[in-house]
Amino acid sequence: MTEYDLIVIGAGPVGENVADRAVQGGLTAVVVESELVGGECSYWACMPSKALLRSGAVLRAAADVDGAKQSVRDGVDVAGVLRRRDAMVHDWHDDGQVSWLEGAGIDLERGHGRVTGLRQVSVTGADGTVTTLTARHAVAISTGTAALLPDVPGLAGIRPWTSRDATGVRDVPASLAIIGGGVVACEMATAFADLGSRVTMIVRSRLLSPFEPFAGDLVRAALEERGVEIVTGSEVASARRDGDAVISLQDGREIVAAEVLVATGRVPRTAGIGLDAIGLPDGGWLDVDDTMLVHGTDWLYAVGDVNHRALLTHQGKYQARAAGDVIAARARGGAIDDAPWGVHVATADHAAVPQVVFTDPEVASVGLTAAAAQDAGMTVRVLDYDLSWVAGASEAADHYRGQARAVVDVGREVIVGATFVGPDIAELLHSATIAVVGEVPLRRLRHAVPSYPTVGEVWLRLLEAYGRPDA
Repeated sequence: MTEYDLIVIGAGPVGENVADRAVQGGLTAVVVESELVGGECSYWACMPSKALLRSGAVLRAAADVDGAKQSVRDGVDVAGVLRRRDAMVHDWHDDGQVSWLEGAGIDLERGHGRVTGLRQVSVTGADGTVTTLTARHAVAISTGTAALLPDVPGLAGIRPWTSRDATGVRDVPASLAIIGGGVVACEMATAFADLGSRVTMIVRSRLLSPFEPFAGDLVRAALEERGVEIVTGSEVASARRDGDAVISLQDGREIVAAEVLVATGRVPRTAGIGLDAIGLPDGGWLDVDDTMLVHGTDWLYAVGDVNHRALLTHQGKYQARAAGDVIAARARGGAIDDAPWGVHVATADHAAVPQVVFTDPEVASVGLTAAAAQDAGMTVRVLDYDLSWVAGASEAADHYRGQARAVVDVGREVIVGATFVGPDIAELLHSATIAVVGEVPLRRLRHAVPSYPTVGEVWLRLLEAYGRPDA
């Protein structure tokens, strides 16, 4: 077939979900992929990074429980960690993902996809063969992002790592310099310190700056305890390689390391996919409405990281469900539910995005920080609680350290943001997400009783900190 109801460029989790929802809605769909079906998250980001991180976190958890710590004698087994990572990414083979597409009734066209006109995509295969596909209703761009390489003299010449090189590592370097202080930088600092590298982070301001300040402070303290050197207050001026890489900072300091990981942001993978053929900037972010329809078109959708709304796999899949459903509804002439929180929109992108940073301690957040809520004009009350004071924390570890914060919109008496930092805290996040998305009044939330003794009992403590409803 060369004509489909929907053509999706990019077969990562986002593209797969757009196509799947459209097919479930009665349409035909094809996905175009130039690399591996399953995309960045499956092979170079979410899955392999968590595989690299898990062994160290488990060892530390055991070492902080009497009766278990006596059995912890050594650090992680590097070969075992890499072996587990390889299994997680299926040795970079996508046979299983291709089988899933077949079972879902979605066709696959391998090659580089390029928009060449109105609802038209040309696909250039590895052998140079060009196939022209036509969409009866829609084309969706789900090509994701790539690592940003800053324009620093000499940096490209030292052949720095990107996140792909870090998660795909075969030979762990004796030393690693990481440029950046965001999620990727902090996670890879954690992982490579566990793997035995001497890690130095070069951070312009502070760690995890988009999060509540205490999150970055607690992660920094944990990294420094494990021997990670964190250099702040200066930027990279130049780089050179003389055997090892040498990073020169603007304040005159020099950092020497066997390898350098650049983790300073992402750029959209939209260059060379034909956007200029339809009057859009080549290589730019794609601006969309809440149904993921690109502004100024009635057939082109941009779903996932390429629209720059929330660069997270789970949020991209959320967008994909809305986009696939609305594409099918529009194709059938059905009713469109595009009011806020309707089935055809991604309303949560604006102020209810959950995110986990898989450092140790983990950082889990959803919604607005206190500063962001104040900037939005809300009258805010911040509720802080030391997680080590919760009974469940003493069950989890002998020396538990963690912090919780809820941000309350006093006018409506609802929680608009929450942040948790602590060991294995990620599983606590969805309860906060439900409270934020559902705008559950605090009076009602008091009736959601947490089990004892669990770390989740912090919800009771946060509500007690807010005060009695009749006070």
